[in-house]
Amino acid sequence: MEGSQKSNTGLKVGLAILIVLFLGTAFYTSKLYNEKKENEKLLVSEKQQVMNNFNDLLKDYDEAIAESEVKNVDLIAARERIQGLMDSLKISQNSVNSLWRYKKKYQALEEEMEILLTENDRLKVENEYLATSLDSTQVQLAERTMFTDSLLVQNTQLSTVVKDAAALQTVGLVGMGVIERSSGKQIPTERAGRSDKLKVCFTVAKNMLTEAGDKELYVQVIDPLNNVLGANDQINFDDQVLNYSLISRFNYENRNLSICEYIDELEDSKFEKGRYKINVFNDKALISSSEFTLK
Repeated sequence: MEGSQKSNTGLKVGLAILIVLFLGTAFYTSKLYNEKKENEKLLVSEKQQVMNNFNDLLKDYDEAIAESEVKNVDLIAARERIQGLMDSLKISQNSVNSLWRYKKKYQALEEEMEILLTENDRLKVENEYLATSLDSTQVQLAERTMFTDSLLVQNTQLSTVVKDAAALQTVGLVGMGVIERSSGKQIPTERAGRSDKLKVCFTVAKNMLTEAGDKELYVQVIDPLNNVLGANDQINFDDQVLNYSLISRFNYENRNLSICEYIDELEDSKFEKGRYKINVFNDKALISSSEFTLK
């Protein structure tokens, strides 16, 4: 009986110990579970915070890239690394080591961004300076081009003026009919029927700008019937055709030179009565004109 009581007492004590152990284990397990939940909640919160930090950094890079006037390869590469870390973070396990690794990468990227933005600002300043310098250079080139064009126009105008000034000129252009004696003596006449020749005289004016040497002028004599007398040959000057009566050739020595030329009557007819017109050309340029009348 006494042995049975001791056995019951031992069982009760053992049961009590088991109950205490069970309750202790249950309490500890519950505590660990709650701590795990809290830790997981905290890790999720910290993960979201790291994600937010990456997202803010990504926006800063987007703004820096958008404001950059030139394509900054370093900024674009850093932005792509951030996007890659964000994608990796989304699928990563919620662990302290994992979050700590991403935090360290975020800090490194943040420091790198400060350096890149400083370099980007420097490049912007340099680009602005280069743009200003380029504008200034373009203005100077435009001004120089305008100045060169102006000089070219002036030189062209001066060349034209000099060329015009150096051109031969004639004065005192007169025409008349003449009777020619067998002795060679010439008698002026106004009678068409008595005229053996037409005499055209002019003076080539002195011009120190004209180069001395052999020269020639084209003389055109037009009768009352609008016929070109004499040789009536043609010469082309680009878009102009000149019919001339004769070519007056002479040696010019930069001083006044008096010249007379003659046109013989036609073999089968006399000179027409009426008004005759004389033109003298230096190449295609008309340099003098005159008229005379035969009765």
